[in-house]
Amino acid sequence: MANQVKNILFVGVGGQGIILTSKVLSTALVNAGYDVKMSEVHGMAQRGGSVTTQVRYGDKVYSPIIGKGQADIIVSFEKMEALRMIEYLKKDGVMVVNDHAIPSMPILTGQAEYPEGIIEELQSKAKTIVFKAAEVAREIGNPRTQNIVLLGALVKAFGLEDLDWDKAIEEEVKPRFVEINKKALEKGMELAG
Repeated sequence: MANQVKNILFVGVGGQGIILTSKVLSTALVNAGYDVKMSEVHGMAQRGGSVTTQVRYGDKVYSPIIGKGQADIIVSFEKMEALRMIEYLKKDGVMVVNDHAIPSMPILTGQAEYPEGIIEELQSKAKTIVFKAAEVAREIGNPRTQNIVLLGALVKAFGLEDLDWDKAIEEEVKPRFVEINKKALEKGMELAG
C-alpha cells in the first residue's frame, strides 16, 4: 500500500447520508496516519438530486479529484447512480451497490422511465457487491443507517478492518446515534464478507 493512492467514489442522491459517510471514512483514515483529500459535489441535494463525494488517501495525496477510469471502488447508495458513474471505475475496480431505487424528477414527472436490469448490467461490467442496505438498516433498528451499512461493505472490500472505526463514528456521528451506527458498520462488513 506504500505510496499508492487509493480512490473511493461515493455516489447517490441527496439526503442519503453520503457526506457523513465520507467524513467517517476520512476521519478513520486520517487517524490511521494517511494523507486524505475529500471533495464533495452536490447536485440538487435537497431535492433528491445527485450527490458524489470523492475520497483519496495514501502516503501523499496531491489532488482530491478522481478522473474517469481511476476509482478503485465506487460505493453507490442508489443503483441508477451506480450505472451513471461506472465510467469512473478502474478496469479491476469494485462496485458496492445498494439495491435501491430513488426516482429522479424526470421519472417522477413521467418524462422518463426508471431503467430495468441495472444490477445485471453493472455485474456484466465490473465486480459488484449488491445488497439491500435499507432493509439491513431497518432490521438493526434505524433505516437512516443504510449509509454506514454501505461503509461497512467498503471497509471489508478494501481490507480496512484494522482502522479505529469506533473512534471515527464517535467523532462524526451525533452521540445518540453512535451505537446504532457501530452496529450498522459491523453488519455491512458481515454482508460484504
